[in-house]
This record gives sequence, C-alpha cells and structure tokens, in this order.
Amino acid sequence: MSDRFAGRRVVVTGASRGIGAALAERLAAEGAELVLVARTVASHDHLAGSLEETLARCRRHGARAEAIAADLSDAESRAAVVPRALELLRGRVDVLVNNAAAAIYQPALGFPLKRRRVTFEVNVHAPADLMQAVLPGMLERGEGWIVNVSSASAVYDRGRPKALPAPPPFIGIYGASKAALDRLTVAFAAELQGRGVRINAVEPRAAVMSEGAEALVGGMLADDLIESMEAMVEATLLLCDCPPDWTGGVHVSLDLLDALGVEVRTLDGRAPYPGGTRPVRSD
Repeated sequence: MSDRFAGRRVVVTGASRGIGAALAERLAAEGAELVLVARTVASHDHLAGSLEETLARCRRHGARAEAIAADLSDAESRAAVVPRALELLRGRVDVLVNNAAAAIYQPALGFPLKRRRVTFEVNVHAPADLMQAVLPGMLERGEGWIVNVSSASAVYDRGRPKALPAPPPFIGIYGASKAALDRLTVAFAAELQGRGVRINAVEPRAAVMSEGAEALVGGMLADDLIESMEAMVEATLLLCDCPPDWTGGVHVSLDLLDALGVEVRTLDGRAPYPGGTRPVRSD
C-alpha cells in the first residue's frame, strides 16, 4: 500500500458506484482513512454497486473504511453526515469529495418541480452544506482539501473540442445545477484565499462510463468520446493533494493531466493503467 495519503482522513459522497467508488478504492490504496457516503449501505436499485462492495474493495488494501447512509436530498439527513464522520474519523476531516449527484435527465419543458428540487438539493445545497460543516475544522488547522465533482454540461460551450458533441438539451436542468456548483466552488475559494484550504471542482472532458452512464448511453458513444474511469480518478486525486495556491479552479480532467504530464495509474495505484486516458475493453 502506498503512503501518499497516509494519515489523511477523507469523506467521499456518492461512493456506492461510479467515480466515487473508484476514487475511494484509489484513496484506500494510497493509505487514506475513509468515510463513504451514499443513500444506503446495501444494494438497493437496478444499478450495480453498493457501499458494502466499495467498503470491501477499500479494506482489501488494508485501509480503514466506514460507511454512512444518508439521503443528501434531505436537509436533516445530510446534516448528520459530518458530525458522524467526525466521530468515525476521530475528530478530523482533511479531505471532502462532493461526488454524489442527482442525474435526472429530461427536457426542461415539463420538468417537474419535485425533480428540479431533488436535483438542486443533491447537486448544489448538499455540497454547500457539507463544505460549511467541514470548513471550521480545516480553517482551525490551516489545511484542508475540498473537491466538487462537476460536469461539462455546466457551461454549454466551454472550450469543448470540436470532436465532442454539445450536451443534449435534455440535460439542461442537470447542467444548470452543476453550473451553480462551479460558481459555489469559486465563491468559497475566493472567500478563504490564503487560509490553507484548497477548494476546486473537476469535470470529465469526455464521458466516464459509470454504471449509470452505461445504462443511459452504453454502446451509443464512439471510443474517442469516452475517457477511462482511471483518468478521472487520477485528476481528482491530484486535487485531493494539491498545494495551497491551487484553489478556486474548475478543472477538466484530461486537460489537467496533460498540463502536468501526469501518468494515469490503475485503481490500486501499483502500475500505469494500460489504456491511459481511454478505457480498456474487457471484451
């Protein structure tokens, strides 16, 4: 097990599958102590993955990992997350990764108010609440890292390579919530500039085929429109361990890796990932 994150106490939301689960495994392999958050601990819906499975993957690396079941769309439920995490992590959270997302895709015309509220509760209000809850301890220590996982849909035309299609219109509400998350990231970072806490957002440049994405668009995207899960994890990991002057950024995964010349590694951290920024197909 690597010791890059040895002694670091980390909270990752949305850790039952996808980017959150993969990042948790990599952090565990790098020596972090983890609290993982999702709606339930056991598998509960039609998608593969559960906190139980993620915990098992983390513990195989010898890491200490615990779970918190919380509905981040509910203010009362999410208010209990950080106090419980502080209990489990013996009074300290060094790194918070706001990865959980409500990805509800349908045209804005006719988008129900109830679904809109859920989208913004999970994608905007929950990260803001969790940031506000962990920041007092980070500021007292003069050190901390917060990473908000965003989406290219947040800004319709942000420097998108011509090879990539524009986001389809049915993700407009989701994109609006992620745009709000990006702006919150910059606002928190600007207010706390120079106080030792690094607050950044990161988004994939291309599609990351999580279980949810596979169910939604599996088989519909060309290989050059997909980036490896390992690449997204590598970029996110950089922001969980960045220097004090790296704050207030809204980063694009592959652009960040390219700019720094960082090699993409496997989720156990032991070797270069064979596909690099592109997924290796098992078939």
